[in-house]
Amino acid sequence: MSALDGIVVMPVRRIEARSLTGGWDWAEANRDRVAAHWAELTRANPSLYNGRVLVRRRQELSGDRLSLDYVETDYASFIASRDFGFPDPATGNGFAMAALRAGDGAWLLGGMGGHTANAGKIYFPAGTPDPDDVLPDGTVDLAGSVMRELTEETGLAAEDVAITDRWTAVFAGARTAMMRELRAPGTAEAVRARIRAFLAGERTPELADICIVRTPDDIDPEAMPPFMQAFLRSSFAGGDKG
Repeated sequence: MSALDGIVVMPVRRIEARSLTGGWDWAEANRDRVAAHWAELTRANPSLYNGRVLVRRRQELSGDRLSLDYVETDYASFIASRDFGFPDPATGNGFAMAALRAGDGAWLLGGMGGHTANAGKIYFPAGTPDPDDVLPDGTVDLAGSVMRELTEETGLAAEDVAITDRWTAVFAGARTAMMRELRAPGTAEAVRARIRAFLAGERTPELADICIVRTPDDIDPEAMPPFMQAFLRSSFAGGDKG
């Protein structure tokens, strides 16, 4: 475990997530405020879509096991909560990420496209869990979310990567990033070229480009969120060379 600037980075062996029934009281109590914020966002970026997502409620770390509960809401409420600084202390953003690594040990991150809610930000392929990730027994399939986001954003499918059992949880205030390491054979340059070819064939790709991170000098403090910087710095500080 490491702590960088108040952000805790630690490996976890098991992640258990479940979806709860019922709504989100904060979203209902702030419906007018959420609607006004969403109207402002969509005026600036009409491509935003108000779909259904899952927001994290309870989370508990017991040893190397992390458990989380989620409730369903609309994206407008989620993004408003995020932009307002997560004012509901019982709610946060718990999301899974594809920690993509090339055969030569370099990390590969995506630069978000200008039409997305996080335009210009650089981080691993990821997405807020949504109802499609909920299995019949109520389990939230975060491992499935990782692969879905990887394929949607980069074109890489399960057969194109080695799926490891290495999960790292990054606790950054209301944000909990759960990163699963995936290995893509070949050099980072070759993997990036393959992803770029996929992006060139997409009408509206989520990613604008792929960023290679080999050393701490490649960390971009302006474009990479603090939790992403903490993960990378922890990796390099631990001597993890792949």
